[in-house]
Amino acid sequence: MSFLIDPYRFNSCPADALAFIAAAGITNATQKQAICTLVSDLQIYGIWTKMRAIYPFVGGTASTHKFNLKDPQDTNAAFRLVFNGGWTHSSNGAKPNGTNAFANTYLSPSGFLSLNNTSISYYSRENLDFTGSPIAAFSTGNGLLILSPRTDTGVQTDNSGVNNTTSGTGAATRRDGLFTASRIISTAFKVYRNAVVYRNSTITSTSLSTVNLYVGARNNNNSAIQYSALQCAFASIGDGLTDTEASNLYTAVQAYQTTLGRQV
Repeated sequence: MSFLIDPYRFNSCPADALAFIAAAGITNATQKQAICTLVSDLQIYGIWTKMRAIYPFVGGTASTHKFNLKDPQDTNAAFRLVFNGGWTHSSNGAKPNGTNAFANTYLSPSGFLSLNNTSISYYSRENLDFTGSPIAAFSTGNGLLILSPRTDTGVQTDNSGVNNTTSGTGAATRRDGLFTASRIISTAFKVYRNAVVYRNSTITSTSLSTVNLYVGARNNNNSAIQYSALQCAFASIGDGLTDTEASNLYTAVQAYQTTLGRQV
C-alpha cells in the first residue's frame, strides 16, 4: 500500500486517492480528506483490489462526478462516466431526472467481471417511492442490476430472467442507504441495504450481460429504460463480496458520507 503526504492537510494519504484528487480537480480540504480516508479504509478492508470502478460523486459538478476513483483517467477504457439526459449535480451527489437521464460506465460485465464473482452498489440519498434501475445492464437473458428497492420490487443479478424480481426472501421498505448486490456462488446471490441482508435468492447464474452498465437507468440491449430518480452519492462495480466485506463496504462508505455531511 503506497502512501504520500497530502500537502493540504499534512496527513498520510494513499497515492491512489491523491491521483483521483488531482484528476478531478478537487480543492476543498474536507472533500480531499474524505477521499483519502475512503481509499485507505477500502484498502485496509481488502475491498479496494476487488473493485473495477468506484464513483464517489464528490466535487459537485458533472466534471468531477464523472471520474472513476480506481482509475481517474478521462477515457472510456478507464470507465469514467458519460452523463446523458437531465442530471442535477451538487455537493450531495448526482440526481437523475427519472425520465431520460443515465450515465454510461463503459464497463460491460461480460468483458470485465467474472461469472459468480460480481457485485454492484448504489448509495441513494432519497427515500422516494419511484420505480427504475439505479444501476443496471441487461442483454438477452442475462442481467446485472439493482432495481429501485420497494416492497414489491426486488433485485436481480446475473440471472436468466427479466422479471425475477420477486424471487428470494425479503424486501426493502426504504429506498435510501447503500444497496449492494453480490454473487459469490453460482446458485445464490444476496442483496444488502447498508450492512443487513434483505434478500436471499437461489436463482442460478447463466452468463453475464454483454452491454455496458448504466448508472441512473437500465441498459436494455443498448437502450436506456427504467430511469431512476434517486440521488446517487456513491456507486461501485467489482468482484463479489462476502457478508463481512459487504458490511465493511457500508462502514467505509457511510464514514465517507458522514465526513461530507450527506449521510442518510
